[in-house]
Amino acid sequence: MFIRFFIELRSFGIPVTVKEWLTLVQALEKGLCEASLESFYYLARAILIKNETFFDRYDQAFQHFFKGVEVDRAMLDEILEGLKKVDPLELTEAEKRLLKELSLDEVLENFRKQFEEGHFKEHVGGDKAIGTGGRSTQGAFGYNPAGVRIGQGESRHGRAIQIAEKRKFRNYSSSHVLDTRTLRVALTKLRTLLPEGPEDVLDLDSTIDKTCKNAGDLELVWKRDRRNRVKLALFMDVGGSMEPYQIAVSKLFSAAKSQIRDLKYFYFHNCIYQDIWDNIEMGKPIPTKEAINSLSDDYKLIFVGDASMAPSELLDVNGCIEYFYNNDVPGIWWMHKWAAKFKSAVWLNPIPPHSWNYSMSTRIINKVFPMYPLTIDGLGDAIKKLLKPSRPIITNAEIQSIVSARRRPYYY
Repeated sequence: MFIRFFIELRSFGIPVTVKEWLTLVQALEKGLCEASLESFYYLARAILIKNETFFDRYDQAFQHFFKGVEVDRAMLDEILEGLKKVDPLELTEAEKRLLKELSLDEVLENFRKQFEEGHFKEHVGGDKAIGTGGRSTQGAFGYNPAGVRIGQGESRHGRAIQIAEKRKFRNYSSSHVLDTRTLRVALTKLRTLLPEGPEDVLDLDSTIDKTCKNAGDLELVWKRDRRNRVKLALFMDVGGSMEPYQIAVSKLFSAAKSQIRDLKYFYFHNCIYQDIWDNIEMGKPIPTKEAINSLSDDYKLIFVGDASMAPSELLDVNGCIEYFYNNDVPGIWWMHKWAAKFKSAVWLNPIPPHSWNYSMSTRIINKVFPMYPLTIDGLGDAIKKLLKPSRPIITNAEIQSIVSARRRPYYY
């Protein structure tokens, strides 16, 4: 049933598997969508769509496939001219049970047939034609377990296959800034479950296998518990130009704390120098060198910031925007130290990518850390990068060249 819909979803790039499709078929066989296209929409989406990223494509595929159910403006006007508004039909529960509930295909075919034959002129009552106050599968102010609602303006029973007057299903775009729930879902991909600790968990499959080989003589097999071993360090730019994005960054921080057991977090302003903070409100700094040495190189690093600053803040000695703060090493070198030790490091930027090239500091930082937008797709791509460690994009010599172009050379 609806095998063409399965093909339609795949043609829109939605990764629907045969197993998921068979699950949907089983749900339909059990009558879970009650021959309602609206119910079918939500049922199929719940079973087939594993990630909110594909909601937009699903809506497009759904509308494209079921476009024959929609009544366009000209068709609707023509039908409404011949329909006479009447009082809503009220049936007893016993009378409702006597009505035959057609399949979706049968409902669609009946609607097309009635329209092509013109059976919608001043029709009131009845169980076939497009009319009002009847028992047919299409029309207004009537009743049928499944149907196409036309000109009624609202749902009376919540069972209509299609609201013909307007599109009900709205897009869900993957370009939106993440919310906490979608952040949590995305961050779960970082989890690495590995055996750890004493062998105190019963391995049921191996126990059954061993017991069978022993001709029924029970032999218990134990294994180590599988625990999440991912280590993550989160660096967040605060204040100044990051103020408009503080809610988005806070959501990322909240999601990371709930999903990552071994999480270290630090704060900085605009650029990283010789100090960072784990509580920037208290004002007590942590030496950056000490922080680098305290983390093992298997940590994955995520920097969050707009990367927008004056070039001097990134490339000059004493270029920090804070008047009383002196940095004897340009910030770019400290960033490069992080990238040199930790092979899995990315930068999330809340500013849209099309604006990155307008900022010199953003272009340079993008050479040190792979940069991704703070969106559903952006975080997904960043996580893929974290799972595939790589060397720093920019070399010592290239950084030296950039800094030298500003002032005198600096070596470390």
